[in-house]
Amino acid sequence: MRTENVTFYSEGDRISAIWRTPDTVDGPVRAIVQGPGWLGLKDAKLYVRYHEALTAAGFGVLVFDYRGFGDSEGDQGILSPADQLTDLRNSVTYLTTRDDVIADAIGCFGTGGTGGGNAVLLAGVDPRIRAVVSQVPVADGRDWLHRMRQEHEWIAYLSALEEDAKLRVTTGRGRTVHPREEIMIPTPERKTTTIKADVDERIPTAISLASAEQILEYRPIDAADGLLTPLMVIGVEADATTPTDHAEALYEVAAGPKALIMQRKTSHYAAYDRYWTEVTPRIVQWFDRYVRPADVRVESSAGSASIENLEVAAR
Repeated sequence: MRTENVTFYSEGDRISAIWRTPDTVDGPVRAIVQGPGWLGLKDAKLYVRYHEALTAAGFGVLVFDYRGFGDSEGDQGILSPADQLTDLRNSVTYLTTRDDVIADAIGCFGTGGTGGGNAVLLAGVDPRIRAVVSQVPVADGRDWLHRMRQEHEWIAYLSALEEDAKLRVTTGRGRTVHPREEIMIPTPERKTTTIKADVDERIPTAISLASAEQILEYRPIDAADGLLTPLMVIGVEADATTPTDHAEALYEVAAGPKALIMQRKTSHYAAYDRYWTEVTPRIVQWFDRYVRPADVRVESSAGSASIENLEVAAR
């Protein structure tokens, strides 16, 4: 796998990205774009094995840091799903400017909470996306934040957001909070996992509490409703981090070719290691089937669907 550091611009801010391609390239390649998951960064080791599998199959992969994250420009005090969606759309446009990319053969891979949700949102607004894989996604931001909290905590949280809104309009400045402690609340597994340890120390630690208002309005489920773009959803049974029924709901409402892979007898973070050898080939197969240039037509019934429950021997 070849790796090249590249840049493009999103609404005037320079975006830092990694462009990965097969070791041997014979002409332009089909491409997959990826925005990182919740608080993720482009160079996370977690993503590399997916990229190795995709480039081995002949794809190029573009992964980038959202504005305000990692090596990209932008305000580090803001976490905006709306801005991240704009960054994703601009990343697709960047790919179409490259001579080594087949401009009408682009797919999107997203994993990890809003990473999975953003991929669905992109497909909902950008017809250039031929197929999507959404892994352990958030489908409804308000429900996601609510279910992290007991009911009395949720009521207090909404009250805090209301008070912060008043503070902003009367003083011009609101509170800043740690995104992993006061917007998302980490599960016990998240506090102990090392799967993202290589990038954890480089995420913003103080963002505006107002960012939570955008999470409350975050609705990939609306984009999935009636979606005709081929959609693969990968969930975890009894997931305490991104609710299992979010993945199931995205699958249920999509109208085009779709597949649901449910990983059993594991947990949100452990699944990345436990099932990657089973799941990754299915991701590659999905993109290989549907990310095709316009002069190649692959027909299937619009409502074709499949469900797989994955289980492996104890390791």
